[in-house]
Amino acid sequence: MTATVQEVLQFVKENDVKFIRLAFCDLLGRAKNISIMPDELPEAFENGISFDAHAINGFTDITNSDLFLVPDPTTLSVLPWRPQQGRVVRFYCNIKNPDGSVFWGDTRSILRSVLRRGEQMGFSCMVGAECEFYLFKTDDTGEPTTIPFDQGGYLDVAPLDKGENVRREICLCLEEMGIKPESSHHEQGPGQNEIDFKFSDGLSCADNLVTFKQVVKSIAARNGLFASFSPKPLPDRSGSGLHINLSLARNGFNVFRSSEKKDLKEAESFIAGILLKTPEMTAFLNPLPSSYERLGAFEAPKYVSWSPGNRSQLVRIPVATGDKMRMELRSPDPATNPYLAFALVISAGLYGIEYGLPLPDSLNVDLYRADESVTDSLERLPDSLEEALKLAAESEFVRDTLGEKVVERYIQLKQQELQELNRAVNKREHFLEHYFKVI
Repeated sequence: MTATVQEVLQFVKENDVKFIRLAFCDLLGRAKNISIMPDELPEAFENGISFDAHAINGFTDITNSDLFLVPDPTTLSVLPWRPQQGRVVRFYCNIKNPDGSVFWGDTRSILRSVLRRGEQMGFSCMVGAECEFYLFKTDDTGEPTTIPFDQGGYLDVAPLDKGENVRREICLCLEEMGIKPESSHHEQGPGQNEIDFKFSDGLSCADNLVTFKQVVKSIAARNGLFASFSPKPLPDRSGSGLHINLSLARNGFNVFRSSEKKDLKEAESFIAGILLKTPEMTAFLNPLPSSYERLGAFEAPKYVSWSPGNRSQLVRIPVATGDKMRMELRSPDPATNPYLAFALVISAGLYGIEYGLPLPDSLNVDLYRADESVTDSLERLPDSLEEALKLAAESEFVRDTLGEKVVERYIQLKQQELQELNRAVNKREHFLEHYFKVI
């Protein structure tokens, strides 16, 4: 038993912990968990806790349905919104086969393997997430409506912004869990909000993003509201994005801030790799049919291009100094599985470095208003989930990064979703029932 595990067991014993949640994500990024009692925790660390993997959409068939959750002791977190007497703690878990090997659908392990590859190349990647979401009113029975919580706009204040206290409660809760918010504000859409948290290593950032969504939904519900992370909950209003900020470090030094020629070339190749591979990985970054209603409007990109500062681009280089110098990928949305999204984006950057890809010229124009003589020369992001799935299925890069089985099963799940959507008589009602209420 490792010292970390012993420390965790001691913490549980000394802090009145009564329930332990073992958490993981399915292929689509939906949060799942099992609760166990404290006496079962040593067994969980030693051998794992079994669950029915056949009941998790996309995992295994019924003939081979036993998988095991093994908690990662470094992810211990007390859930502040649960009672302080008889505390509840949560661990993120590795998913194992009965023989102890890593389960092919453990998306957290997929991201870890990409980060390990970066370390072998001499790089560590820091990731920061900017996640937008909407707050909606609920009806008399507590069911979500599509009525926004307020009619505020970008950076508005009370009384137009009614979400101030909710955001404050979310930020304080995140702080209690060891996640450091950097800023929070009202976004462009009515009832739309954004909270950004401090950058960290890729695995911690993905864990934090899953936690963030759970905290937002729990705090919203406690205030009689419904939080939606759907990329386009309201037609003709601003969509919700998940902007991924990345920097690259060698020996603890951010190469994005370096003046060394070699460092600058590697930073440029990292960006070039992401630009090159984004169309192929869009099915994972923008996983819903409605994701494609967001792209190309309200500061969401449509073309493969980059520029300093410009928010109409796929990649922009924000104005920053020191360790905050980075690149920002603007196409992903909050419905993504962050483990798969971060794995693909970082892997694409490393691909660019491996092959010494040159960075294309920047294009500092407003692509929402640009003439066709400009946009016709640019590669477009996929126009639909169908097109994105086709590109992913044909991509050797995506298969190499995620594994053949993950790609095959993910595409199968998404094609089933599209078939159900196509059969639906009322597409809006289908969206509200199958996406809006669950994302």
